[in-house]
Amino acid sequence: MSTGTGTSAGADTGAGTTGTPGQERLRRWRMVLGGDSADGTGCALEGKDAAMDGALTALYGNEGAGGGGRTGNRNGDRSAGLGASAPSVARWLGDIRTYFPSSVVQVMQRDAIERLGLSAMLLEPEMLEAVEADVHLVGTLLSLNKAMPETTKETARAVVRKVVEDLEQRLATRTRATLTGALDRSARINRPRHRDIDWDRTIRANLKNYLEIPGDSGAGTVVPERLIGYGRASQSVKKEVVLCIDQSGSMAASVVYASVFGAVLASMRAIDTRLVVFDTAVVDLTDQLDDPVDVLFGTQLGGGTDINRALAYCQSKITRPADTVVVLISDLYEGGIRHEMLKRVAAMKASGVQFVALLALSDEGAPAYDREHAAALAELGAPAFACTPDLFPEVMAAAIEKRPIPVPDTA
Repeated sequence: MSTGTGTSAGADTGAGTTGTPGQERLRRWRMVLGGDSADGTGCALEGKDAAMDGALTALYGNEGAGGGGRTGNRNGDRSAGLGASAPSVARWLGDIRTYFPSSVVQVMQRDAIERLGLSAMLLEPEMLEAVEADVHLVGTLLSLNKAMPETTKETARAVVRKVVEDLEQRLATRTRATLTGALDRSARINRPRHRDIDWDRTIRANLKNYLEIPGDSGAGTVVPERLIGYGRASQSVKKEVVLCIDQSGSMAASVVYASVFGAVLASMRAIDTRLVVFDTAVVDLTDQLDDPVDVLFGTQLGGGTDINRALAYCQSKITRPADTVVVLISDLYEGGIRHEMLKRVAAMKASGVQFVALLALSDEGAPAYDREHAAALAELGAPAFACTPDLFPEVMAAAIEKRPIPVPDTA
């Protein structure tokens, strides 16, 4: 019953809503059921409703026949589909942008690519200009990068750049503000000015100097022999952040977000940022961090996974473990040597590295992941969890300050 997408959109358009309440209910049910002979509504659609239904039928009209929405129902009495024609697909893309809100358009585009095999058509510049750009479309384009003809590459880069710039605008300001505060607080000094005193840490460091006040039962005071204060990030020793990103096909959205965050982190003077992508090979894209679009087109989605090999490379680049945060972004399906991977994580943590494992960095919800490896990392004190882009700055701030990581409640 996949034409339910049209129900919500149709209800919001106001099309065909001039009849009685009973007729309106039948109209909505007709939009949900799709108009096959068994829908039982006896309701005919007109005007905008009919056009919306046609767009939905082209994509979802043949779930049971194994034809991907192209030919009709099992009895062959209904014809629909996008066919293999690029012009018809381009018209359909224009139609859905006319009738549905952007969020619904993106879902329908994604379904069309998956159900009807339209990936090849995205290699044509005219098609790319017609689509609604989003993170998932960028992931699809990256997976097609090696097969993309030169005539399409500039259009594809323009589509990717638009999405990246929108993400940067949404995420950069909050990320910089959150991490600048964390860097200030992490740079502790022992002779602070009054306004820079970290009272919480100062009190805890001087509890041994607690004195009871004579004659006042239960009262006392802490004598702060040693003051602990916040430093200033501009004057403090830099932190090192290593983003180690799994570029297997299932991690496409995470690669997009991680590349954007990598560019934001690299723009901060107090953070030395390294960005490494891997499958069974390891590629260091740090020198391209000034442009996340270059980073994305330097990736190659798909292939196997060797987390141990990637972590070995990252470990070899760490020069100041106590000031380093390593962020592994992976679903943890390891094709390499499992016990070596875990030994490497344990060694990094023992040396003072803050290690964070993200099963995904996206808004896609709970990902599929290797639960055994996630549990093993948790035992090492490195909980693995899915992280949304909005939560990522808080996760990084906690890692920089060496506070407990704010793991989201998945219950």
